Amino acid sequence: MPTFKGDYKCKVDAKGRILLPSSFRKLLVSDSEGCCVLRKNLYENCIDLFSSEAWERQVDIVYQKANRLSRKKSGFIREFFRDTAELSIDNSGRILIPKKFFDKVDLGKEVILAGQRDKIEIWNATAYEESAWNEEDFSNYADEILGSDSSEIL
Repeated sequence: MPTFKGDYKCKVDAKGRILLPSSFRKLLVSDSEGCCVLRKNLYENCIDLFSSEAWERQVDIVYQKANRLSRKKSGFIREFFRDTAELSIDNSGRILIPKKFFDKVDLGKEVILAGQRDKIEIWNATAYEESAWNEEDFSNYADEILGSDSSEIL
């Protein structure tokens, strides 16, 4: 499984294409032969980009937890797939973001591609900077989420 890390500021061209950083491109191509999946993030105002293999793992988790014979769970599955798109990396290492995603998250002309282990988040550059926690909040959340074990990790 690829591990995406780091964040990169990228320009969006007039056609809505983003040149992927080479480290991300190499991982996406090796993991899924240049095919990937976009999905509107469930919690944040950004887009998630998955390799095909990472996307299939996400789908497997959803189907394991959501019985399609339940009305609510069947509706959840429909909504889970609603804002998705499959796309390919072109020969120049670019991805074409469908217009509906620009409208949903107001991407703008400068974006941040933020590696998040098994996915890449695509953010409006300004929104990404505004989403950052200050150091004290981050430290407090680390204690809250990781407990006393946080000193071993951080």
